[in-house]
Amino acid sequence: MQNERQQQAVTADGRVLSGTSYGPAGGRPVLFVAGAATSKLMTFGSDLLSTLNLQLLTMDRPGIGGSTPDPTRTLASTAADYLVFVSAVLGEQTGKVAVVANSQGAVFGLALACAGGADGLTLVSPADEIAHPRIHAMLPREATMLSDLAQTKPEEAAAILAGFSAHAMEEMVMSGSGPEDAGFYRREPFVSLYRRSLEEGFNNGGAGYVRDTLIAMRTWDLDLDAIDCTVQVLFGAGDITHSPDHGETLTGRIPGATRRVFPDAGGALLWTHAREILESVAA
Repeated sequence: MQNERQQQAVTADGRVLSGTSYGPAGGRPVLFVAGAATSKLMTFGSDLLSTLNLQLLTMDRPGIGGSTPDPTRTLASTAADYLVFVSAVLGEQTGKVAVVANSQGAVFGLALACAGGADGLTLVSPADEIAHPRIHAMLPREATMLSDLAQTKPEEAAAILAGFSAHAMEEMVMSGSGPEDAGFYRREPFVSLYRRSLEEGFNNGGAGYVRDTLIAMRTWDLDLDAIDCTVQVLFGAGDITHSPDHGETLTGRIPGATRRVFPDAGGALLWTHAREILESVAA
């Protein structure tokens, strides 16, 4: 990919954080927090970065891709790792950075904003907090069973999640998506990018994916009132996988957040409407 640079940071306890930056090195930095089990290879709008003068940063969360596993990882420690990575990549430029978070990556984007590390947060098709009472009540029992287990018996939930593979994850996403989204996900160039990212995502025996998912499925315990940056929540009207109310409840929980539902999009909004999303971030 054009203007692709491998990046690395080392935490205070000696762990390696592996990442990549895309686009012009001097461009405005945007941190992309990718979804479930996808590595630093996952990106979006790469053909627009030079035109918009944006530098997109991606990072393998601990246990994913080339980042050292951290079996005690928490939501707060993951947000802290992102801040370490951004600081290592940007050096003297370091300050708050624009953040775009997708799908299961949304909880980590919110944690970054709560920690004061986001200069604007864009949640694109964010996976909702299943354990939140209002969201939990909207969902059928089969959609909440694993989340309930993660709350009460996390070891059993972890054992179930450990049985997933890159292939199983792809099949689950395809079968759970609407026909338009599934058709997009199966087409090139997306499908090759997704498969390569999943293969890296399941490095280390899938430990990173398991930890990510346990964090996302349990109660988030985030002080959303502490968020002091602009937050926009974006959904496609045809999205049937990420939130039962297309982020309406989530948006209402974040001070000053705005929500937009695209009538001509689904769960693949991040890629089908990449230009609109990146232009909004650049503005």
